Amino acid sequence: MTQQVKITDTILRDAHQSQIATRMTTEQMLPVLETLDHAGFESLEVWGGATFDSCLRYLNEDPWERLRTIRKHVKNTKLQMLLRGQNLLGYKHYSDDVVDAFIQKSIENGIDVIRCFDALNDLRNLKQSVDSINKYGGHAQMTICYTISDIHTDEYYVELVKEMEKMGAHSICVKDMAGILTPARASTLIKALKEVTKLPIHVHTHATSGIAEMTYLKAVEAGADVIDTANSSFAGGTSQPSTEAMVIVLRELGYQVDVSLEDCQEVSEYFKGVKESFIESGVFNPKVLETDPNTLIYQVPGGMISNLLSQLKDAKQLDKFEQVLAEVPKVREEMGYPPLVTPLSQMVGTQAVMNVLSGERYKLIPNEIKDYVKGYYGKSPGPISEEVRQKVIGNDTDVITVRPADLLKPSLEQFEIESKAFATSMEDVLSYALFPQIATPFLKKKKDPFYDIPEQNVTIII
Repeated sequence: MTQQVKITDTILRDAHQSQIATRMTTEQMLPVLETLDHAGFESLEVWGGATFDSCLRYLNEDPWERLRTIRKHVKNTKLQMLLRGQNLLGYKHYSDDVVDAFIQKSIENGIDVIRCFDALNDLRNLKQSVDSINKYGGHAQMTICYTISDIHTDEYYVELVKEMEKMGAHSICVKDMAGILTPARASTLIKALKEVTKLPIHVHTHATSGIAEMTYLKAVEAGADVIDTANSSFAGGTSQPSTEAMVIVLRELGYQVDVSLEDCQEVSEYFKGVKESFIESGVFNPKVLETDPNTLIYQVPGGMISNLLSQLKDAKQLDKFEQVLAEVPKVREEMGYPPLVTPLSQMVGTQAVMNVLSGERYKLIPNEIKDYVKGYYGKSPGPISEEVRQKVIGNDTDVITVRPADLLKPSLEQFEIESKAFATSMEDVLSYALFPQIATPFLKKKKDPFYDIPEQNVTIII
């Protein structure tokens, strides 16, 4: 029997998040939604990640309205989103009642598949998400944040997947945020996972390091069921490999891929015009298409390298770049090998920069690192260096071992009270809960288009 390979296309979320900072508008998506629906994808990734923030902050769009609009035009293909577990779409833990309400409304507004992950692979931070997804009839795709270290062995990931299955996962995603999953490791890892679960295995990587297509081929050979690709108009570089190219190659190798190349090409022709507008406006930076094998050498994601360069440039210390790159793996090891994904990548990177620029390791320590060492982000994958723990928090015994969200009181009602003057739905309340600073003016204007026009003293002459 011919092995079938299914495809999730990321053009409406990760592809443009990776290449143009999530600046594509709903209006720019509309003309090809029916074509994408007709193309035969396993799912379309359309929401989550930075789309919510970007809609409110830059595009003057309601992210919930975007989701409803896409759902209206995509009637047959599953819609998928990315969720940071207890962080939802923000950068901190939210109380369980907020997580539950957000997932309920996401599913009600059109989401079918919720890919949920935790930056530390701490499954306690995914429990509420999975329970709520199952409660409201969604598909819970539990996610391994792939990284490399002495403790992140195939056996480590196998144990994670066993627990995920017990927790109620419907499928498993191996999420390689940095493009560091090599073909050889993809082969051994997928085979190992397939031996312990019958759940579908979905593989996600980025083309940054130049090996993504080879990684996908070895993953498929090992039994991966679904791969993430991007329509060729926004493929490659920091995005995913090209959908059309992968379909052609997989079919030639004898796999069954039920995706219409004609539909993909129609979508590509349309989005090339959209991309041209972003090139002309300067939003699209050609650097996102550069291949960076250093990602494989330093095990540092391309986006993190950009952030490190930016911090050093601001400090007029660009000559210290190699020192900082060498410092990152040291800090990561001392911190218990956290995966370098948001927010841990920023935290580890900033600590490495401070260690180098101050001339004394851990002389300057960000509050986020202190909270991490105290357990407020979750359990570190490996033990934190005792020497570093002393430097970071001293003899402070206030290190928590419970699930961080257990310390949070229900807060949905408080958010409803705070946003009562301008929120007209639970979706509005949730927008405010996640991004209060940018959602407040957006929602006020949505309710009253003239709210931001300052009052003027008018003298009436009779």
